[in-house]
Amino acid sequence: MRLIAILPLALMITQAGAAEPPGALQGNWTVDLSAKPEEPYVKPMVLDLQADGTVKGSFYESDILAGRWKTDRGRTCVSFRTTDGAGPYHTAACLVGDHVEGQTWAEHRNFLFNWNAKR
Repeated sequence: MRLIAILPLALMITQAGAAEPPGALQGNWTVDLSAKPEEPYVKPMVLDLQADGTVKGSFYESDILAGRWKTDRGRTCVSFRTTDGAGPYHTAACLVGDHVEGQTWAEHRNFLFNWNAKR
C-alpha cells in the first residue's frame, strides 16, 4: 500500500525536474541562413524555454506563435511556428554541443531550409 502512495509522488517529482528549462539552449542565437558561403546571411533567434514545456521568443525577427521544447534521448530540441504574414514557417532545431542545428519548412513558399546557429 505504501509503495502505491509513493509512486505518484515520485512521478510528479521526476516530471517537475524534467520541466526545468535547460540553460544551454535558452537565450540568444545567430542563425546562419547563407545559401552560399561567400554571401553571409544571418538572422537572430531568441529562445525563451518555459518550465511548462512551451517556447517563447523570436526567429528571423518574427515572434514565435506556438512552440514546444523537450529534452529526451540525450538531446534538447525545440519546435515552433512563426509567420511572415503570408503563411506559416515550421521550425525544428536541436542543441548539438555548443551550437544549434535546425530546419525550417515554409509550405507556402515551397522550401525546406537547413541551418545552423551559434552564440
